[in-house]
Amino acid sequence: MSKPSRAALFDILNTWKVPGTQTSLVALKAVRGIDLEGGRVQLSLHLLDAYQDRAETIQQALRELMGALEGVSAVDIAFTWEKTPEPSFQDLLPTVKAAVVVGSGKGGVGKSTVAANLACAAARLGLKVGLLDADLYGPSMAMMFGIQDGPEGTPEGKILPIEKFGLKLMSMGFLIDDDRPVVWRGPMLNKALQQFLGDVLWGELDLLFIDLPPGTGDVQITLVQNAKETIAKGGAVVVSTPQDVAFLDAKKAIGLFKVVEVPILGIVENMSSFLCPHCKGETHIFGHGGVKAAAREMDLPFLGEVPIDLEIRAGSDQGTPLVVGHPDSPQAKAFLQMARELKVKLNL
Repeated sequence: MSKPSRAALFDILNTWKVPGTQTSLVALKAVRGIDLEGGRVQLSLHLLDAYQDRAETIQQALRELMGALEGVSAVDIAFTWEKTPEPSFQDLLPTVKAAVVVGSGKGGVGKSTVAANLACAAARLGLKVGLLDADLYGPSMAMMFGIQDGPEGTPEGKILPIEKFGLKLMSMGFLIDDDRPVVWRGPMLNKALQQFLGDVLWGELDLLFIDLPPGTGDVQITLVQNAKETIAKGGAVVVSTPQDVAFLDAKKAIGLFKVVEVPILGIVENMSSFLCPHCKGETHIFGHGGVKAAAREMDLPFLGEVPIDLEIRAGSDQGTPLVVGHPDSPQAKAFLQMARELKVKLNL
């Protein structure tokens, strides 16, 4: 019998992917030794104990792959384990009294519009307010606030937020061209979020609104982890339209906030009805009252409902949120009432 090829053994360790990862044992720096005694292979592996539940699968797979090589009569595998380090997260918003994340389970429900107008309403109540557009893939606050210039930096590498309508603002939209997509993988997105939280000089704020991207993925979790203490002093506002299918997705956002232990401050029914600008009649295009009823069933606070208004769309396109441009409109009054409730709940 010919002697097993050490190069062939190493090739298996370098190409076979550990279950649950896209990484080989060589890439994980897990291979501590490969010894050959005749046709017997003795393999030493050192892994984090997070992989301990896969030890049997790793053994079985490597014995089959290596056992199929010419000259291999037996494969012995010895494991040693290292304790997986517990991640520690620093709250990156030490100068902010409370943060409110505004989320939804899906796009297209007006989440960013609600976040922008709630922030403007809170500022009109005399609070020191910031607004972070954390929707890195689809930032919209640059257009909604009519901002075309980027933020300034400091010699220390910090970022000065842009100030408008009494708010301190930061958005990826301030940093990239309108037609340029953000083609980033998870680690780059997470780094950008950490910079928006920790490297922006927010100063002393009573309240920071954070407009989350739609969905329940890595970006949302990373943001909450890096501002957990401040968000815990505030909470989450979930936005949905009246349709059952929209609230079905909103429930996923509610579920995420419960998992990461963020208190739900309230649910908003956006586009609750259409107020005709001519006859002043009200039409429930997408239904009505479903979100309020669902909030009651789930024992969650209902913050309020916002009717559709052409001025909301026009103001967003022209860079002036409705609460600023039309403060006496029914919709602006709805946002102001919601802001008052948040102020009371958060003791601001």
